Amino acid sequence: MRPDTPAENVDHPAEAARLERTAGLYPEDAEALLLQAAAHLELAGDRPAASTLYDRLLASSNSLENPHLVRALKASNLWEYGHEAEARAIIDGVRAASPRDAAPWVIVAEALESHDELEAAQETFTEGARTLLADVEEPPYSLHPLLFGRHRVRRMLGLTHDDWDVLADTLHSSPVSLDELHDPKRVWSLGSDNPAELAAEISRLQAELGTFREALSRPFPVAVLHWPAGELAELVAAYPSLEAEYPSHEEHLATIEASLRELASSGTPNLGIVTGTVPSYEAFAASEGSSPADSELLPQYATTLAARGRAVAWPPQRGVGCWCGSGVVYAGCHGAGA
Repeated sequence: MRPDTPAENVDHPAEAARLERTAGLYPEDAEALLLQAAAHLELAGDRPAASTLYDRLLASSNSLENPHLVRALKASNLWEYGHEAEARAIIDGVRAASPRDAAPWVIVAEALESHDELEAAQETFTEGARTLLADVEEPPYSLHPLLFGRHRVRRMLGLTHDDWDVLADTLHSSPVSLDELHDPKRVWSLGSDNPAELAAEISRLQAELGTFREALSRPFPVAVLHWPAGELAELVAAYPSLEAEYPSHEEHLATIEASLRELASSGTPNLGIVTGTVPSYEAFAASEGSSPADSELLPQYATTLAARGRAVAWPPQRGVGCWCGSGVVYAGCHGAGA
């Protein structure tokens, strides 16, 4: 959730203020926008103001998409400016909640790691992996940081590799191995007078930077727009010209699944689904100076939602409810026969 723009190119307080104003205009996107604003405030050194934004989100009457992520970020921020006891209490709460998303696990584990709580960090990474990797044949990209962080902490603790460490090595794409990147002796080489050791460390850092750049340059998910039944009925009633795009809700859902399967079979990676709402779509059309009745605006709206972090990965993991919201697991709903 941290901004990717280099610190020297951004006025962080001004950017945080802009994001807060935008959140007021697009309340349906307030969670993602305010989290980015809080990140800018942290980078500006105004950690109390960042905590205020986290508290504002947690106190909101609107339900959050990922409250565990907000709490994890709040805990990490609190610990950085002296509120250790409160941070630890929040971390314990996040772990007890067993979130189904990797990001909260990674954030609280890294908070423990950064304060030399390596045993607790290793336990947290492992607990997260145990929760999220059960019955997963191939971990999605979102789970890689969990495995890499666990590998790093276990390497620092001198623990023997287990199956998940081997899996992390397999998933790691950098030419420098995880064992070398996570070698505790690297810190000593930074203070070495030996040119060969310094050159080797520079090579390792360049490889690591390349991995980070690759991660940051990953495209937004190729997102397909999904309208819940009530929203689609409201949309078509307000803009009858869109009936050509959406003859019925059942056909709309079938088209989504068929489109995603076709994209997957062609080798398109990083697929996702974004869910639209009529007020959000109308606000987007107004911001574009266009009419919501313009069908060409629909894919742009989907791309914008994906860019704001609203996409849900497709296909869902095994045992997870179908993306259509039926309440039936994906394999027994639109995933049947996949």
